[in-house]
Amino acid sequence: MYYIYMLRCKDNTIYTGITVDIKRRMDEHFSKNEKCAKYTYTHNAKKLEAVWQTENKSLASKLEYAIKKLTKAKKEELIKNKNLEEIFLKNKNIDVKNYKITKNNKE
Repeated sequence: MYYIYMLRCKDNTIYTGITVDIKRRMDEHFSKNEKCAKYTYTHNAKKLEAVWQTENKSLASKLEYAIKKLTKAKKEELIKNKNLEEIFLKNKNIDVKNYKITKNNKE
């Protein structure tokens, strides 16, 4: 399983990432240990906003990339609605119909 997640930082910016172990990755971000992302180390991860699960690494990577390209307003909308399919169904590079995506509010 692969997880795509969005974190809110103390400066209200949003960080997006993927992982195979969501609990371990959150511990890394929030404890600011040596495996913490440079971005969340300097911007101080504050809150896990959204998590989605896929069975496919390729899809997880494509979704992460697409989320990172969204405007801040669209990211806020995605956090509010938690609906990846609605936002990315029209993106021809991401075929979400063939993969299981489980939306989770938070882990």
